[in-house]
Amino acid sequence: MAWIYLLVAGVLEVLWALGLKYTDGWTKPIPTVFTLLIMVASFYCLAQAVREIPIGTGYAIWTGIGAAGTAIVSVFLFNEPITIWRAACLLLIVGGIVGLKVTAG
Repeated sequence: MAWIYLLVAGVLEVLWALGLKYTDGWTKPIPTVFTLLIMVASFYCLAQAVREIPIGTGYAIWTGIGAAGTAIVSVFLFNEPITIWRAACLLLIVGGIVGLKVTAG
Protein backbone atom coordinates (compact mmCIF):
# COMPACT_ATOMS: atom_id res chain seq x y z
CA MET A 1 0.00 0.00 0.00
CA ALA A 2 2.92 2.37 0.70
CA TRP A 3 4.00 2.26 -2.94
CA ILE A 4 0.47 3.12 -4.07
CA TYR A 5 0.47 6.10 -1.71
CA LEU A 6 3.81 7.16 -3.15
CA LEU A 7 2.57 6.89 -6.73
CA VAL A 8 -0.55 8.92 -5.89
CA ALA A 9 1.60 11.49 -4.09
CA GLY A 10 3.79 11.82 -7.19
CA VAL A 11 0.82 12.26 -9.52
CA LEU A 12 -0.65 14.86 -7.17
CA GLU A 13 2.70 16.65 -7.19
CA VAL A 14 2.48 16.91 -10.97
CA LEU A 15 -1.03 18.35 -10.64
CA TRP A 16 -0.08 20.98 -8.08
CA ALA A 17 3.03 21.96 -10.00
CA LEU A 18 0.88 22.50 -13.07
CA GLY A 19 -1.64 24.32 -10.90
CA LEU A 20 1.01 26.88 -10.01
CA LYS A 21 0.92 28.05 -13.62
CA TYR A 22 -2.80 28.77 -13.32
CA THR A 23 -2.60 30.63 -9.99
CA ASP A 24 -0.84 33.52 -11.76
CA GLY A 25 1.44 34.14 -8.79
CA TRP A 26 -1.27 33.25 -6.26
CA THR A 27 -3.50 36.06 -7.57
CA LYS A 28 -6.37 33.88 -8.87
CA PRO A 29 -8.43 32.55 -5.95
CA ILE A 30 -9.96 29.39 -7.44
CA PRO A 31 -6.77 27.97 -8.98
CA THR A 32 -4.91 28.95 -5.79
CA VAL A 33 -7.31 27.06 -3.53
CA PHE A 34 -7.28 24.04 -5.87
CA THR A 35 -3.47 24.05 -5.96
CA LEU A 36 -3.16 24.33 -2.17
CA LEU A 37 -5.62 21.46 -1.62
CA ILE A 38 -3.72 19.26 -4.06
CA MET A 39 -0.45 20.16 -2.29
CA VAL A 40 -1.86 19.08 1.05
CA ALA A 41 -3.15 15.82 -0.45
CA SER A 42 0.23 15.16 -2.06
CA PHE A 43 2.10 15.74 1.22
CA TYR A 44 -0.39 13.56 3.09
CA CYS A 45 0.11 10.67 0.66
CA LEU A 46 3.88 11.12 0.83
CA ALA A 47 3.74 11.07 4.64
CA GLN A 48 1.73 7.85 4.55
CA ALA A 49 4.16 6.26 2.10
CA VAL A 50 7.29 7.04 4.11
CA ARG A 51 5.84 5.30 7.14
CA GLU A 52 7.04 2.10 5.42
CA ILE A 53 9.38 3.27 2.66
CA PRO A 54 12.74 4.80 3.68
CA ILE A 55 12.48 8.60 3.59
CA GLY A 56 15.42 9.03 1.21
CA THR A 57 13.91 6.61 -1.28
CA GLY A 58 10.35 7.91 -0.90
CA TYR A 59 11.28 11.57 -1.19
CA ALA A 60 13.56 10.99 -4.18
CA ILE A 61 10.90 9.00 -6.02
CA TRP A 62 8.21 11.59 -5.17
CA THR A 63 10.29 14.46 -6.51
CA GLY A 64 11.36 12.40 -9.52
CA ILE A 65 7.77 11.60 -10.47
CA GLY A 66 6.88 15.25 -9.98
CA ALA A 67 9.80 16.62 -11.97
CA ALA A 68 9.59 14.18 -14.87
CA GLY A 69 5.81 14.17 -14.94
CA THR A 70 5.54 17.95 -14.90
CA ALA A 71 8.15 18.31 -17.64
CA ILE A 72 6.43 15.72 -19.84
CA VAL A 73 2.91 17.08 -19.35
CA SER A 74 4.15 20.66 -19.92
CA VAL A 75 5.37 19.70 -23.38
CA PHE A 76 1.83 18.82 -24.36
CA LEU A 77 -0.14 21.29 -22.24
CA PHE A 78 2.01 24.40 -22.64
CA ASN A 79 3.90 23.56 -25.85
CA GLU A 80 7.23 23.62 -24.05
CA PRO A 81 10.11 22.58 -26.30
CA ILE A 82 11.44 19.04 -26.25
CA THR A 83 14.92 18.42 -27.52
CA ILE A 84 16.98 15.28 -27.63
CA TRP A 85 18.93 16.52 -24.59
CA ARG A 86 15.79 17.24 -22.57
CA ALA A 87 14.40 13.83 -23.49
CA ALA A 88 17.68 12.19 -22.48
CA CYS A 89 17.65 13.99 -19.12
CA LEU A 90 14.05 12.92 -18.52
CA LEU A 91 15.05 9.34 -19.25
CA LEU A 92 17.82 9.67 -16.65
CA ILE A 93 15.28 10.83 -14.07
CA VAL A 94 12.93 7.96 -14.92
CA GLY A 95 15.85 5.54 -14.78
CA GLY A 96 16.73 6.84 -11.34
CA ILE A 97 13.15 6.40 -10.14
CA VAL A 98 13.07 2.83 -11.42
CA GLY A 99 16.47 2.11 -9.89
CA LEU A 100 15.39 3.42 -6.50
CA LYS A 101 12.23 1.32 -6.59
CA VAL A 102 14.06 -1.84 -7.64
CA THR A 103 16.75 -1.45 -4.97
CA ALA A 104 14.45 -0.29 -2.14
CA GLY A 105 14.74 -2.38 0.98
